[in-house]
Amino acid sequence: MSLEIERKFLVNNTKFKKLAYQQNTLKQGYLNTDKSRTVRVRIQDDKAYLTVKGKSNQSGTTRFEWEKEIAISDAENLLLLCEESIIEKTRFLIKNDHLIFEVDEFYGDNNGLIIAEIELNSENESFHKPTWLDKEVTGDSKYYNSNLSKNPFKNWVL
Repeated sequence: MSLEIERKFLVNNTKFKKLAYQQNTLKQGYLNTDKSRTVRVRIQDDKAYLTVKGKSNQSGTTRFEWEKEIAISDAENLLLLCEESIIEKTRFLIKNDHLIFEVDEFYGDNNGLIIAEIELNSENESFHKPTWLDKEVTGDSKYYNSNLSKNPFKNWVL
């Protein structure tokens, strides 16, 4: 059990890919997308996780998170019970001083959407903003993966 403190940004180009020291394939679905909590099932390469996240604070930067590794076979079975569509994406990890950006390039119904997240040690922690970062979307719930599964990027009017 921990608190997750993060900020989210849109990404304006794919230059970040050259900077990535690791990339992973993720497939995830939601067993519950209530506004007070979400319950997520994720398969990341050869591991699987069950995650519960609480409601975000007013600024959208901080929320409770609990995660447990589970068997891939269990995750595959749980994905069959998930709400709406399944999220598929590649996650690129990029070092930023002592912090790490996680940049998600989405596929399927969310193709064309790229979001960068950075986990912080405190809400006020400063960090270097790379040129490939665009508009900040921290706290904008339409960019939460749980909402992207219900209202995918392909349906948005831009």
